[in-house]
Amino acid sequence: MPNCSVLPCTRDSGNRRVFDEESVNWMQGIMCLKGCGASIEDIREYCRLCLMEESEENLRARYAIIRKQREEAYKRVEEAKATARYMDDKVAHYEAILAGLAPDDTNPKNWTAENRPKHEDALGPI
Repeated sequence: MPNCSVLPCTRDSGNRRVFDEESVNWMQGIMCLKGCGASIEDIREYCRLCLMEESEENLRARYAIIRKQREEAYKRVEEAKATARYMDDKVAHYEAILAGLAPDDTNPKNWTAENRPKHEDALGPI
């Protein structure tokens, strides 16, 4: 089966892709990898490995790609949790401002060099 970019497929006389059962299987596998956040490079490598002769070494190489995707997924979860905590703080800050408990320091047009949030403050009081 010739390789059409990432998705192995055949072509008809008009050079259009022909999707048979095997092509649909490949597409499903690629969609699963993409849904896991795999890069196009990792998807290509996974597909390349799948097209090779099966061996334990090959299986371990595919396993390594899957483990890498899992590790990256956990990193994204931690980043999302940090963003949610940050946004919780922002909501609480706005609520304090709206309740009259804190001055409104969220508008960049009112900042000066002395009270402007620093870069390490992430997004600052916005």
